[in-house]
Amino acid sequence: MEVEEKVENKVEEKIENTLIKEEINVEKEQNSFLESTFGKIINTGCDIALRTLLPDAIEDQVIEIKNVIFTDGIKEGLKTAVDSAINLGKSAVGVVTGKFENVSQAYNAIKSGGIIDSASSIIDNAVTAAKENGLINNTTAKVIKKGKNVIKDCISSGIEESFMEQVDGVEKVGKYIDNWNECLNQKDVKGMNREYNKIKKKLENLMPIENTLKQAREIENVQTLIKNKGNSLENISEDELKLAKII
Repeated sequence: MEVEEKVENKVEEKIENTLIKEEINVEKEQNSFLESTFGKIINTGCDIALRTLLPDAIEDQVIEIKNVIFTDGIKEGLKTAVDSAINLGKSAVGVVTGKFENVSQAYNAIKSGGIIDSASSIIDNAVTAAKENGLINNTTAKVIKKGKNVIKDCISSGIEESFMEQVDGVEKVGKYIDNWNECLNQKDVKGMNREYNKIKKKLENLMPIENTLKQAREIENVQTLIKNKGNSLENISEDELKLAKII
């Protein structure tokens, strides 16, 4: 009896440690994802806006100016701005766990944290630095600063579009997870493999949302168990399935 209790305690401790590590990793993954995503959005937003603000500039000049202000100031300020916006936003929407549980929560946090205003300030500083270093002339700098709202609108539009894609993606993953569970109930291993591959592919482009990740990792654990058992459910007990979902 004492031996069984020790084994149970070790299993519980392992599960608890795993969950703690998962929580820390999810928050890091979410921040990293948003930083990378907003970097792309700001880069694209600048590109689109500069073509509007500098209609007489040739293609190569627009690309060069965009690259100059992006590398000269935006890259350095982006991480700080995103981290600050996420932290402020989380406080504003009452996220106490440190990580986002759904896309709407993340979107509201970004809006509350003022990432668009932060990005606008970063661009302003980057243009000033680029002008002072002689990388762009005074006239171009004035045009870009005067048209800052155009850049801001492009960035805002990019953020809206990005989050709409995230919502659509999460909904699709949810559907694939339901399909996978139905296949599990039907003991349809081929169907489970099919739905699991859909989930993996879709998750590559999605923000690491805690609830979705948890379900996806449970499925991954079960898929690994099935693979180790000869790609069959016949030799797997209910207890093994339950354990696979929590470890």
